[in-house]
Amino acid sequence: MKSQPSAAALSSDLYAPTRLSRSLKRKLWAYVFIFPQLVFFLVFTIYPIIMSYVYSLYDWHGIGPLSEFVGLNNFVDLINDHIFWNAYKNSFIYMAGTVGLQLPLALLLAILLNNPKLKARTFYRTVYFLPVVTTTAVTGAVMQNLFSTRNGAVNLILMRLGIIEEGINWLSNGELAMWILIFVGSWKWFGIKMVYWLAGLQSIPQDLYEAAKIDGANRWNSFRHVTIPLLLPVGAVILLLSIVEGLHAFDLIKVMTDGGPGFATELVDLYIYRYAFSSIGGGLPAVGYASAAGIFFGLTVFFISLVLGWLIRVTNRRKDA
Repeated sequence: MKSQPSAAALSSDLYAPTRLSRSLKRKLWAYVFIFPQLVFFLVFTIYPIIMSYVYSLYDWHGIGPLSEFVGLNNFVDLINDHIFWNAYKNSFIYMAGTVGLQLPLALLLAILLNNPKLKARTFYRTVYFLPVVTTTAVTGAVMQNLFSTRNGAVNLILMRLGIIEEGINWLSNGELAMWILIFVGSWKWFGIKMVYWLAGLQSIPQDLYEAAKIDGANRWNSFRHVTIPLLLPVGAVILLLSIVEGLHAFDLIKVMTDGGPGFATELVDLYIYRYAFSSIGGGLPAVGYASAAGIFFGLTVFFISLVLGWLIRVTNRRKDA
């Protein structure tokens, strides 16, 4: 004989549809708020990525239908173009210079500004962070004037101090121009790296430093055996962000040198821009070829990100162990 359902079970079954409808309503509102962002993401991110792969297979100038299919010829021409490899090399030179200059100096400054005994810490943090919120194109224009050969403030100051007798062609010399760009790019994004390091330093429990002090450790030993090991996971993430950021510096290079003199300071971003939006040799833009260059360089950055992501996981495992 089957047992009859209890009153509690009947009540639960009666109100189950109501609970389900409330849950659906809550989820529906979540999807309503997410939907506009999802549309923008699909239209302005996913669709261009997919179409760039399509364009790379055509000899397309950005106007008219996709009719002239060339397969992988754009990639073959790209690999055989020494100007592309020069831009490729310059991108990594710029990245290595900015990362090597920013990260250690930003860490040292973050350690100083993390000291609770330092007065006006907030003021100094704001001052060093101001270049980050300044428009990069404006920064490039100002720096271009500062390093101008004739009336640049840098040359005028050096001549008045008697260090040089005549103005130096800072941005007209290929080697000097790259170093100037590295210096300006490092200064521009120095503040955000400092904030990253500060966040990592402030996440370290102060009890560990007090325990190390009780054990007789001085400041150097505390930094070596407490700060550095606990900062490694954060440092790996900062390194990843800095490398990816350093490989893309279009606006600063475009304003300050436009890739010159010659192609001495041209990066891959500017190389892609020239073919996609400019007339090369008086002809039409080569959007298909530019798409191939973007895909090739994008895959390079993606591979580097995978390697650094693996490095982050390794450092996190060591920390947990």
